[in-house]
Amino acid sequence: MHPVRPTRTSVRRLLPLLAFSVALAGSAGPGSTTLALMQGTPSVSSPVFPGDLRPDAPELSARGPHAVGVRTVQLTNRNQLDIAKAATPLTRYDRPLTVEVWYPATLKAGETQVTSYPDVLGSGPGDPKRPLIPFQTPGRAARNAGPETGRYPLVIVSHGYPGSRVLLSYLCENLASKGYVVAAIDHTDSTHADKAAFASTLLNRPLDDQFVLDSMATFGKAGSGSFLSGIVDADNTALVGYSMGGYGALNFAGAGFAKQVMGFVPGGALAARATGAYTVDPRLKAVVAFAPWGGDYAVRSIGVPGAAEFGFWDAAGLAGIKVPTLFVVGDHDDVAGYVGGVQSLFQNAVNSDRYMVVYQNARHNSAPNPPPPESVGLPDEYGHYAEPAWDMGRLNNLNEHFVTAFLNYRLKGQTDAAAYLNVKSVKADAGVYSRNTDGTPKPDDTYWKGFPARSAVGIELYHMQPK
Repeated sequence: MHPVRPTRTSVRRLLPLLAFSVALAGSAGPGSTTLALMQGTPSVSSPVFPGDLRPDAPELSARGPHAVGVRTVQLTNRNQLDIAKAATPLTRYDRPLTVEVWYPATLKAGETQVTSYPDVLGSGPGDPKRPLIPFQTPGRAARNAGPETGRYPLVIVSHGYPGSRVLLSYLCENLASKGYVVAAIDHTDSTHADKAAFASTLLNRPLDDQFVLDSMATFGKAGSGSFLSGIVDADNTALVGYSMGGYGALNFAGAGFAKQVMGFVPGGALAARATGAYTVDPRLKAVVAFAPWGGDYAVRSIGVPGAAEFGFWDAAGLAGIKVPTLFVVGDHDDVAGYVGGVQSLFQNAVNSDRYMVVYQNARHNSAPNPPPPESVGLPDEYGHYAEPAWDMGRLNNLNEHFVTAFLNYRLKGQTDAAAYLNVKSVKADAGVYSRNTDGTPKPDDTYWKGFPARSAVGIELYHMQPK
């Protein structure tokens, strides 16, 4: 059969209907999809503020009872190896780190939880195909607000390569509203603005994590003079890492690197993070690893030969993870990999009580904020944030839900939060929604806790206990 070609008359008849549909879409406001298309600018499917709730968001996605403050802190880690310069012998320098800190706040009259976070599009300086383009991400936090009295567990957040301290700002704000102090790192040599030698990232991720934990613990001491004095419970710390941040988080948690990868960083510097070479900080109580890089798939995909069985790790290295860990990954991840990648890391972290959330048909971008409007029309930049088969607002809500359940369980000791993770059916689509008129589940109900009817689809959740 051949398609019917529209005649001029038929097109003329359609024009009033098209005009009517445009008018309806335009009435939705200046951000509507149809109006944006009329103006020649594709729209970005995301909330006005990253992390805002969709109507179908699961229960624990909602913000908590605390107002949120945010401040920017400058740190300097003295006498560190300067891997980026690749000098022989290696030189040392004072390594600067910028950290964004979100915390439960007490607002003064007239203070509002509205701010913005500066960042740039691009992949480091000097790339004519991806020039650095400044933009602002809107946020729901009060800049420099006073802290709320209390003592709150610490969450450290480590971005991808390249990335920034505000790449997951939606999650940082959300956790702070639930009674956590959140410190997100700009890893020097690894941000959108200053991306440099990859070897610097390979070495410095876990070292930066350690330094920030030590610094936050110092700031949290009584009489420190910091705005964080008395409110940081650094003895209950979680580390959240995305991509290369996940690589560093696994190593920080005890996954020592295999001998086969020692040559990947000049001067044998990576040996300090090898299996058996260091002790895991006892203050670390949980890890969330979004699409952690470094498995066999990831190493092979960049053409690096001669790595270990699981990329940067062998079985003994992964067995070193003993803290509870939540893995989050797309089953079509084309950077860290799923089969032969994150799935293998999850399965072989045999001494950890661990969960793995799998987003079906998702690629690597399971964690970040939605694409900024400035990325539209720039495929490399848009693709740095977006998932082709998922709405990013939906993924953000799901991450808020699962991370909240995990951290409430592991850092705050809320054992009832485990019910959101210990699901009755591994695949959400297989869950049966069967409720009484008052909303309580019937005996045959197997639906995932916290999900509205017909909303738990396209997700898998696995649990493996330590051996």
